[in-house]
Amino acid sequence: MNIRESGLPAQDYWETLLDVPFILDAFGFRSDSAATTGDIAELGCGYGTFTLPLAARLRGTVHTFDIDPAMVATTTARATAAGLTNLRASVRDIATSGYDLPPASCSAALLFNILHAEDPVALLRSARDLVRPDGVVAVIHWRSDLPTPRGPSLAIRPTPAQIFAWAASAGGLTAPAAPLDLPPWHYGLKLLRPS
Repeated sequence: MNIRESGLPAQDYWETLLDVPFILDAFGFRSDSAATTGDIAELGCGYGTFTLPLAARLRGTVHTFDIDPAMVATTTARATAAGLTNLRASVRDIATSGYDLPPASCSAALLFNILHAEDPVALLRSARDLVRPDGVVAVIHWRSDLPTPRGPSLAIRPTPAQIFAWAASAGGLTAPAAPLDLPPWHYGLKLLRPS
């Protein structure tokens, strides 16, 4: 499944648009936290912008998936160069083939800048099924209340309220906190799968 309006700019520019350490910290993905003890799945590795820093913090494995072979190759090459051995990058269409991981096998699933897809409820449901009880489905997206240098058109850019509603439709996810402010261009939602 190609996600509409999801092309990436050049890597050097792309990585200036995201404060990756701040975003990972905001979700609790710190090397000293319980959130980094299990495996984590990421839908859409891109250049490995989040994948590599997350793997460096994680005691488990980052399973990352992208439909674009070039993105998987880039992420894999960067992981090798960084000496990261706890990262598995795969070319896979999650919408048609699933994650190919056992249900409830991950402590978290990352859906970053991807819920402008045609069927966001299905993506949330698949991520929910993948995380263990008390696991996290971490979501970030481009803000729609201010101009941003990238991101999908405002017509398909979801708001936090829309994502909360989609999570309710997916079932089995709660949103115990208000959206996270992830300056300068993003917000985040920490959705939990209750025990």
